This record gives sequence, C-alpha cells and structure tokens, in this order.
Amino acid sequence: MIATLAFYLFAGILLVSAAMVVSARNPVHAVLFLILSFFNAAALFLLAGAEFLAMILVIVYVGAVAVLFLFVVMMLDINFTQLREGFQRYLPVGATIGVVLLAELVIVFGGWRIAPGSDAHRFAPIDVAVENTRQIGNILYTDYILLFQASGLILLVAMIGAIVLTLRDRKTSLHQVVSKQVARMPADTLVMVDVIRGAGVPADHYLRPKVAPVAAPEAAHDSHGHGGHH
Repeated sequence: MIATLAFYLFAGILLVSAAMVVSARNPVHAVLFLILSFFNAAALFLLAGAEFLAMILVIVYVGAVAVLFLFVVMMLDINFTQLREGFQRYLPVGATIGVVLLAELVIVFGGWRIAPGSDAHRFAPIDVAVENTRQIGNILYTDYILLFQASGLILLVAMIGAIVLTLRDRKTSLHQVVSKQVARMPADTLVMVDVIRGAGVPADHYLRPKVAPVAAPEAAHDSHGHGGHH
C-alpha cells in the first residue's frame, strides 16, 4: 500500500515537472524543473529495485548534466521578450499536436495487455542470484560492448558538431600568439631593478611593462615606396 502511494506521488510530480520543463517561459526555471523530474525518476527507479540506475541518474544527470545546462542557460544572452512573442503564435498548432499525441497514447495504453509467459521472452533474462549492478555491467560491457562504444562515438560527434556550430570568432576578443611568446627574450619584457633594503621604491620609479614599438603607417609606406632611393 505504501509503495503504491509512493509510486503515484512520485509519478504525479514527475509528470507535472516534465510538463513545466517544456511550458516554462524562463529557461532557468525550465532547468530547475528538469532537475526535479530527475529526482522523481530516480525515486521511481528505487521503487522498481534498480538502485544503481537511481544513483547514476542523480549523480550523472542531476550532478553534472543538469547543472551544466543551468550554467549555460544563465550565461546565455537570451531575449525573453522575443521568446514570449512566438509562444502565442504557435500555441494553436502545438496544442493540436499535443492533443493528437495524447489521444494516441490513450489508445495504445488502453489496449495494452501483458501476454502470458512474456517473462520467458525477455531481451535480457533476469538472474535473481546476481545483483542488479553486475547484470547491467554484463549487458553493457560484455554482451553489447560494440553497440555501447558506437553510441559513445555518436555522442562525441554530436558534441563536436554543437561546438562547431556555436563557435563564434569575435573581433574584440584577445588571441594568443604562441610563437611570439616563445620567441621573446627576457630583456624584451623584464627590467632588473636594484632596490635598497628598507628604502622601498619611490612613487615616481614605478615601471610599466615594455611594449614593442609600432611603426606609423606613413613611415612604413614611405620606407616601402622609396626603398630603392637609399
């Protein structure tokens, strides 16, 4: 009885938080609702006896992925006024698609029946004598290791593609020239000063970093244009 009540409680909160993820106008609030949905999904895994998946969901998704989403969303320069303008425009289309999908889910789950003897046709039979974590490890890293590695490569390609698409070279940003930094000599940037003990450095003796002299455009043009006359 208590397990049933806990299931409906966590499942209800999970559905509400998942709906708020896609309906919240503030992206920060959407990420916070996503974290709440992860916690409730982990609780459902605990009720189902999959404690390893529950801990992985909390540690990996809540502790890393969702927090990373939150930091990225907070650092983005999002125009909330422009974001709200398109909501009312596409609301009828979105509501129609949502009603159709809901009707399809009701039809599917309404006619769902568990066939007798379906436990014998499981994709991965469950061994009661082996703990949950060991069974997951055997399936992922022994039976289907190639598929697991292929999925990791697909995620890597997706990550690289997202970085390439969002990378912007700003003209105002500073760039390092490693060759110049390695080739410069200590005398180009450092000045050795002999300071008397206890006397300190006078206020008018503060030294500024050395800056390489830059030739004026007129002088450079003149030197190139009349180089043959010298």
